[in-house]
Amino acid sequence: MDLFNSALGKNITLVRPAYFIISGFIGIPNAMYYYIFLFFVYIISVVGNTVVMTVIYLDHNLWTPKYIVVFNLAFVDLFGTTALVPKVLDLFLFNNNRISYSDCLTFLFFCYATLMMQILNLIALSYDRLIAITYPLHYQVRVTHRLMFSLIASFWLFAIAMCLTAVGLLTRLSFCKSSVVVNSYFCDHGQIYRQACNDKTPSHIKVYHTILLWLPLCFILGTYVCIVIALTRVATAQERVKALKTCTGHISLVAIYFIPVLISSTMQNLHSNSRIINLSLTSVFPPMLNPIVYVLQTQEIKTSLRKLLKITKQSKIMVRKLLIT
Repeated sequence: MDLFNSALGKNITLVRPAYFIISGFIGIPNAMYYYIFLFFVYIISVVGNTVVMTVIYLDHNLWTPKYIVVFNLAFVDLFGTTALVPKVLDLFLFNNNRISYSDCLTFLFFCYATLMMQILNLIALSYDRLIAITYPLHYQVRVTHRLMFSLIASFWLFAIAMCLTAVGLLTRLSFCKSSVVVNSYFCDHGQIYRQACNDKTPSHIKVYHTILLWLPLCFILGTYVCIVIALTRVATAQERVKALKTCTGHISLVAIYFIPVLISSTMQNLHSNSRIINLSLTSVFPPMLNPIVYVLQTQEIKTSLRKLLKITKQSKIMVRKLLIT
């Protein structure tokens, strides 16, 4: 990370703490029960996203550009919560709230990389819905498997590059205290850089808010403005409703992700405990709800799930018959 080192070539010594102390909740008795609750949410998320990924993988009818993105979203949700929740449980349920400098930055990288990928997946899905509704006759030509794979690969590269840059810029910061207390439940970027003693302008959180939040949200809202304009040209109300139904799953996902993040980003004077609750629920609830949204609101997933359950049931009956005979 020497590329980001502000002391490189200068007579300046960077002071880095041996470890960070993650404070968690302050003044709340029996806070451990909240972390146990997060663990149960995590288990539901793991099961739900695994089911969605398995259904898409086993049903070749779902090997379409749209479900390539849905599969990637389920994978990111599974990977992101697995990177976050077990470590949070280790920090607070087993009283290991001291985390080494390098481990903290690694923890931060994975948390933010998966968060960025979740949002970028929503952009890919909004593009898919935009083309499907505004250019239905050209959908097969414009939205191809190759395009979606290329889009997802470029999103991964972008997310990794952005998060490596953020972590690299943190390594150029010097801390005056030998132990730095992070008032959060994980290695929170904003809470870390604000405690630095030297120039912390490059790490300013507003830059990342713009890239992570406002630009994606503006793009998604822009696609729905175009969709609404396109639907006004549709002849019948029935066709409009049918087209909108194909967007309900995506709209639900956008609301699940962005509303809590908007609340936490606009209310800057939140108490640290309130902020921890908001951010932690924002991190674990969307991955839990996404599979439910897609199973309940997407007819293709429901049909495939029924088909797979029927095949599984029939195979069990066949096995029983063979064992009896």
